[in-house]
Amino acid sequence: MNALEWLVDSDPAIAWQALRDLTDASPAECETLRARIPSEGLGAGILAAQGPDGAWHRAGAPDWLPTLFTLQLLRATGVDRREPAVESAMERLEAGFRWHESLGAKPFFDGEVEPCINGGALAAGAYFGRPSERLAIRLAREPLAEGGWNCEAPKSSRASFHTTICVLEGLLEYERAAGVTPEIAAARERGEHYLLERALFKRRSTGEVVDARFLEFAFPPRYRYDVLRALDYFRAAGAVPDARFAAAVHVVESAKRADGRWLLDDCHDDVLAFPLTETVGAPSRWNTLRALRVLRWYRRANARHQKR
Repeated sequence: MNALEWLVDSDPAIAWQALRDLTDASPAECETLRARIPSEGLGAGILAAQGPDGAWHRAGAPDWLPTLFTLQLLRATGVDRREPAVESAMERLEAGFRWHESLGAKPFFDGEVEPCINGGALAAGAYFGRPSERLAIRLAREPLAEGGWNCEAPKSSRASFHTTICVLEGLLEYERAAGVTPEIAAARERGEHYLLERALFKRRSTGEVVDARFLEFAFPPRYRYDVLRALDYFRAAGAVPDARFAAAVHVVESAKRADGRWLLDDCHDDVLAFPLTETVGAPSRWNTLRALRVLRWYRRANARHQKR
């Protein structure tokens, strides 16, 4: 079984995206698979794990942690937010969850104070039909001088790759849901420039790798940055790849195994409502899906450029 067949013969959350992003399957065929997500596999497991109070829970963790990152995983499935089971889950979350009283006891989709957390809350809210303009504007006005964001500000004046990718994903999802505004578009452009002028993983001053873990592909990523996550963001944003992407794309290409698959290098599922089934060190459908669609995007863009 080749890598594409392996992806299609799997959980509908992965299979439908493989058809959409890696084949010429019809929209109807893709949507037929997508419609199975709320009732089968990972999507069904996430929805079933929601507590009666609207939050997701994990022993020993404050409710916001499993709620935020389990929602991040549900968004990654690409489930249709209009599905009744999904809409019902969001209604329960909206009605029941409140951030800590010290943060104003706000509903989940209003966010809290740290930009890395707020980026995730904004992305979830926008994807699931509850885009928060106030939260988007707040994030658009919080980048540091370099153009990126950092949860440690104002103690740190240096931007963080980790925080920046979380915010960029949130702003992109907000623009998809609510439309583009000059202020938010400019903030997202500055954040993208912060990453790109560092070739997505290098120090601008020396060209050295900022952190070796940026070259390891994790799923789910939680708040952590790596080059595959960054490239998949730029693909989703419809970026036109140029020379600044080449080194990061090479990292992804170099990690491909002889069987056409990518391994799971790390897994940040320690705060999810339930553990995932993929094993660190073994072939990963999630990483293979994301790597293949990033490479397809990059190669198609280069081919179009060469034809001009």
